[in-house]
Amino acid sequence: MPSPGQVLLTLLVIFAVTYALRLAPFLALRRVRDSRLVGYLGRTMPLGVMAVLVVYPLSAVDLTTAPHGVPELAGVAVTAGLHLWRRNAMLSIVGGTLTYMGALALL
Repeated sequence: MPSPGQVLLTLLVIFAVTYALRLAPFLALRRVRDSRLVGYLGRTMPLGVMAVLVVYPLSAVDLTTAPHGVPELAGVAVTAGLHLWRRNAMLSIVGGTLTYMGALALL
């Protein structure tokens, strides 16, 4: 059984490593913030990430068995509609997720 001092030391090391790992990207970004590559990635990555988040889950949908992708289609439609209407990512994500989960429960 570890002593209280060993537990405290372990927790302090875990805290320090976690803090350093979360701080490192911000420190590294400070040096390259004005580079053309970082600017390009900042403009193009959000669209790429969203495409992956839509295409990957939908690729596993089996349209030949019930519910034939209806919950997924409803979730995507509500997410897109809310985002086009309000331009609020949180509202779009929550609304689409609730629609998807509700459609799954009902179908």
